Amino acid sequence: MLGEIKGLNEECGIFGVYNHTQAAHMTYYGLHSLQHRGQEGAGIVVSDGQTLEQSKGHGLVTEVFDEDRLAQLPGGSAIGHVRYSTAGEKSYENIQPLLFHSHTGSLSVAHNGNLVNATKLRSELEDEGSIFQTTSDTEVIAHLIRKGGKKPRHERIKASLKQLEGAFAIVMLLEDQLIAALDSRGMRPLSLGKVGDSYVVASETCAFDVVGAEYVREIQPGEYLVIDQDGLHSSTFADKQDRSICTMEYVYFARPDSQVDGENIHSSRKRLGKKLADIAPVEADVVTGVPDSSISAAIGYAEQANIPYELGLIKNRYVGRTFIQPSQEMRERGVRMKLSPVRKIVEGKRVVMVDDSIVRGTTSRRIVSMLKEAGAKEVHVRISSPPIKHPCFYGIDTSTSSELIAANNSIEEIREEIGADSISFLPTDEMVDAIGRDDSSPNCGHCLACFTGNYPTDIYENSVLPHEKDQLVKEVVNQGANY
Repeated sequence: MLGEIKGLNEECGIFGVYNHTQAAHMTYYGLHSLQHRGQEGAGIVVSDGQTLEQSKGHGLVTEVFDEDRLAQLPGGSAIGHVRYSTAGEKSYENIQPLLFHSHTGSLSVAHNGNLVNATKLRSELEDEGSIFQTTSDTEVIAHLIRKGGKKPRHERIKASLKQLEGAFAIVMLLEDQLIAALDSRGMRPLSLGKVGDSYVVASETCAFDVVGAEYVREIQPGEYLVIDQDGLHSSTFADKQDRSICTMEYVYFARPDSQVDGENIHSSRKRLGKKLADIAPVEADVVTGVPDSSISAAIGYAEQANIPYELGLIKNRYVGRTFIQPSQEMRERGVRMKLSPVRKIVEGKRVVMVDDSIVRGTTSRRIVSMLKEAGAKEVHVRISSPPIKHPCFYGIDTSTSSELIAANNSIEEIREEIGADSISFLPTDEMVDAIGRDDSSPNCGHCLACFTGNYPTDIYENSVLPHEKDQLVKEVVNQGANY
């Protein structure tokens, strides 16, 4: 994936396993399959039934863990996390899972998503005496749980989750239990699987395939699932609301071999490409996709348009992460380091370049330029999603509105900016229809905020952690977005 180049990044991936003799190793493999969801840090916390032990570090899963390190994590249950920071500083302390100890027992938390009321809750907790060790909104959850006093632990946890606003898929580890929970709108994916007598939980079902687990079901919005020696115990901590799962999971983030809420990602993306071919046909000689997330849509476009699909762009899979920097100059270098055009495929041809999205326009501009430098006669850009015009507050690292190319330019201006001969985006209703989810809620169960500006939760100033996000909130408020 080109998430680190194109400026669109998922916050993290989470994995948990209960009752397995090699829990740490299984978590390692599960996290490795979720590596596309975060590359800045990785961590594992294990329980042997009495104590919780933690190991984490900066970098990829294979950089953080080796056999010796995993051998130091004995236990039958574990949770793990891979991180891309969208809120909070990129410090060691913020790498998850976070681990907390008190006289009533230990608790470890791993979280995918972003809490829009984290700053508000954090301020209230600090006023009442809490002292925070990280800038991660995940720590707020632990302080809320501890604030519950002497009530039974699960009552405290459920009461804490009910106070959270925003997107969150959570796994928690106690000495003798594994907990999974999903926000009441189900904005992030979270699935349950089983291997032998062991249960596993993961952000994506591709992790189940890697560890040999059988898919059981999705964790439901508002569900609170406890896994212990007696099996599964499902309850709710909040009333289920209309589903608002992140549409970009289907368009871009999830691996093609994953199943999200009943839909195979590869199949959904092929349908996006087919729909795009129907509404935006063009006379061309070859179709190519931007590796890796756009390949499925490109195949669908080619099949529907009856134009040959070819690998016109090759991804260099051995590029290190040294270029993954926020500066514009480094992003542009990164495109050339990661992608190379295949001259014999595109030379003298009218090329349809299918991509999943355009954020800043940097990647698209450089790819169009590379294709033309390689001899492409024409480059027609087709995007399998609508223009991204609004920032995300739910765990995706999008730019401020001032940096989003579609927020400040017409379609024709975008075409001129990236140097394409033509450009078309997939309209919102066509995209939702092509994804194929069967949902009766008003928005067909999707969060479409980055396309429409209609946020499924309240957005207000200082609603999330400081740093990157505060400016985004102010822009939404100042622009009078519908929320």
